[in-house]
Amino acid sequence: MKLLFFDLETTGTLVNKHGIHQMSGFIVIDGEIKEKFNLHVRPNPMAQIDPAALEVAGVTEAQIKAYPPMEQVYAGFVDKLSQYVDRYNKKDKFFLVGYNNASFDNQFLRAWFIQNGDKYFGSWFWANSIDVMIMATPYLAERRAEMENFKQGTVAKTLGIVVEDDKLHDALYDIEICKAIYDKVCGKY
Repeated sequence: MKLLFFDLETTGTLVNKHGIHQMSGFIVIDGEIKEKFNLHVRPNPMAQIDPAALEVAGVTEAQIKAYPPMEQVYAGFVDKLSQYVDRYNKKDKFFLVGYNNASFDNQFLRAWFIQNGDKYFGSWFWANSIDVMIMATPYLAERRAEMENFKQGTVAKTLGIVVEDDKLHDALYDIEICKAIYDKVCGKY
């Protein structure tokens, strides 16, 4: 099974207005981490930038505008994917895996492919993804009323995973926490 654990940091929450500025993740094949990546990307030039979103991620507008252009990062990302998946083989794809990715990150990633002139997102990824937040729900259902919220950090702490709050909202750290939650709720560790 081929999994692409990924997390994005964006310039806001609206996929049709905002853009990606950080993309991090793990390529996991048959349970083994094959590669980790942490990509900083200059957002689409047409993307709006919400200062509050940047504040959450701990970056400035000047920083993200100095990142490599999205076309360059996209080309490298697709090259990385092609090392593990044959996009011309309909039976060889990644499952996208993330925390609340089904309703957020997946849409931003799909839009980013389109912004880079690639309408073949489905050549790389299965349409159905693995959302770790949804997986954690039945696992923690009996404890949910005791929890302040169901954000990733809260869920991780409830599961006994050590979380450094000041590192949250960095895509690389967030995907490490996501993978730890995934492993816990799947009974891997």
